[in-house]
Parts: sequence; C-alpha cells; structure tokens
Amino acid sequence: MIVRAFGLAAATIVALVGGASIASAQQVERNGNGYNVIACARGVGQGEARCYARIKSDARGNLFVGKNAITPNAVPSGYGPADLRSAYNSPSSGGNGRVVAIVDAYGYSNAESDLAVYRAQYGLPACTTANGCFKKVNQSGGTSYPRNNTGWDQEQALDLDMVSAMCPDCKILLVQTSSTSLANLGAGANEAAALGASVISNSYGGGESGTSSYASAYNHPGVAVTVSSGDSGYGAQFPATANTVIAVGGTSLTRASNTRGWSETAWNSGGSGCSTVYAKPSYETDSLCTMRMEADISAVGDPNTGVAVYGPGSTGKSQWMVFGGTSVASPLIGGMYGVTGKTANGASTIFADSASGFNDVTSGSNGSCGGTYFCTAGAGYDGPTGRGTPIGVAGL
Repeated sequence: MIVRAFGLAAATIVALVGGASIASAQQVERNGNGYNVIACARGVGQGEARCYARIKSDARGNLFVGKNAITPNAVPSGYGPADLRSAYNSPSSGGNGRVVAIVDAYGYSNAESDLAVYRAQYGLPACTTANGCFKKVNQSGGTSYPRNNTGWDQEQALDLDMVSAMCPDCKILLVQTSSTSLANLGAGANEAAALGASVISNSYGGGESGTSSYASAYNHPGVAVTVSSGDSGYGAQFPATANTVIAVGGTSLTRASNTRGWSETAWNSGGSGCSTVYAKPSYETDSLCTMRMEADISAVGDPNTGVAVYGPGSTGKSQWMVFGGTSVASPLIGGMYGVTGKTANGASTIFADSASGFNDVTSGSNGSCGGTYFCTAGAGYDGPTGRGTPIGVAGL
C-alpha cells in the first residue's frame, strides 16, 4: 500500500474515558489547509482493523467546533442533516422502520444519550431503546458490552449521527465487538445480518494480506453492506475490496453557485485501490485493474468540509465536533440505502444505473498512480469516487 506523506509529522495524544476505559493513542495530522485528529491510530497489524474517523482540530489536536474557537456547547459548524440531504438530493423521510446496523469495535456507554442530543438539535424524531428505534448489542447479540475506547466511541457517534441524518425513520442497530480483530468485527457483521438488518455499515479496515478467511462475513445477499474505502489515499483496503460489498470513497464537498448548489472533488486522502486478493465482480468493467477495484460510490469525507457530530471529545466528555474521513461516507450512504428498501447484491445496482443517478466527480486525486483512474478523478468511473456521489436514491 502507498501511504500519503503529510505536511506535519504526526503528533500523538492520549485520550481516556473514565476508569473502565482503554487508552487510545490518537494522532494529529495535517490534511490540506487544516489539521485532523485521527480517531483510531495507524499501524494495526495483520488481521486487525482501525476506524477511519477524523476530527477537525488545530495543530495541537484541540478539537474545533466553531470557525476559530473550541466551544463544546456551541451550535455545530459542520454540515447537518438538511445540508447533506440537499447535497445528495435525498428525501427527508422514508425507511419505514427498516434496520440499519452499525458495526464497530468496543463499547460506547453514552451512545443513546449522545444520539439523542444530535437528533434533538436537528429536529429529528427520537430514537431510543424505549420506543424500539435504537438497539445496542455485543457481537453475540447480548447486552454484556465491551469496555469503552475513545477513538472507537467517536467513530460510533459519527456513524449513529450519519445514519440518523439520512434516514430519520430507520431503526438503528449498534453492534459492538470485543476487539478490533477482523474475526470479531466479522462476527459483528454476521450478527447484524442475523438480527435482520437491511443495511450494515462498516467504517473500518486495514491491509488485504491474510484476509480471505474473513470475507464471508461481508457476504449477505439482500443486505446492503457499505464499507469505508480508507483514509490513507491510494492503496487497497479490506473489507472495502471484498467483492460483495459497496465500497464508499470520499469527496470534498463545498457550496457552489450552480444549479445543484454544491460542488465536489475527490478528497486527497480518500481510499482507492486495485485488489491483489479479490476477484473482479462481473459488473466492474474498468480496463486496467483485473481484480476488484475500489471505490464503487462516494460521499463527503474531507474533514475540512466535514459534518457536525455530537459525541465524546478527547477527554471523553461529550461535545460537538466536526468530523471527516470515509467513516462519514459509509454510514451516510448506508442511511440512504435504508431509505430505498431495495435488495442489494454488492454494488451491482450502482453499476447498472445509466449514470443519471450520480454526480460525476471529475477532479482531484488521492495519490500517485501514473495519472490513471486508480487515484485520479475524471469523467466516468474512477477509483477515488467510483460512479460518483448519489443524486437521490434511485441509483442505489
């Protein structure tokens, strides 16, 4: 895998959540004109995964809420549900109680209460255990939850908020696995399918080597399994390269004075790549990669044009933050699949669309690949943004 070089050497900060928590080494990196805290530190081993959430910060890792100040209780400055539904022409209702599952590692004690703050802020209907909208289980479907972990708790907060933003009427199933091993995360994905999820969102990944024994966990015909493509630029990532999933890349999303009202380019750190492990599915017709190519579709991922999220800050105390990463894009697209209610067979329906259902992202790059579509956005299909970003749910 080719990893991007960042303009600032990574600094490490340590975050703790209470006495029963695991310490999470988090890194501060420069990205474009801004800085981000990497919620889940890089450097995981074979058979392990890391989450892809990034949080907008200053150079020292102080988390931003407003334009220039750290004010945890301020109205968030990142994009909210109305912005995101406007950008992707997604309906504000629909879902009819369909279950969108989120699979993440470790516990998150305040998941339900933090979600309530986000939904109340934006006028979304309550989603609670009591009203049957929210359910939290461990990887075996039980209620004995793993210990908290700051970075993965932040990832879970992001995932819950993005599903809520795009499908307010969906039910949400949060599956918390015991560790970051692909064996446990895969068990969580299988449990989500067994519990009746229509959509399973996975905002994590790692290298492809030695992953073939875990691929079956992401093969659930009739279920839309969305996976983040990564946040290290060009270089294949599993489970996004599994040929039964919908690999979701990242864009930079800005307001524009055009008919759409928005403009997008490929995010410079969003993932793409040509697999060396997984066979090419029949619906992929790009010419240079003879194996599975990622991504299939994309949505906002750049933390400099990020989304508002309510969840645990660096010290574990809940606050408003601005998030990016393809960890935004996977649950965002997952929520849109919740609205459609369509049966998914990997990304086949995306590639079957005539292209009228997508905004073609034609500029930007996520690395060095000889100028090919592997890492360079252009007309039609490209690795960083796939078919493009959705125009409503018809193309899904």
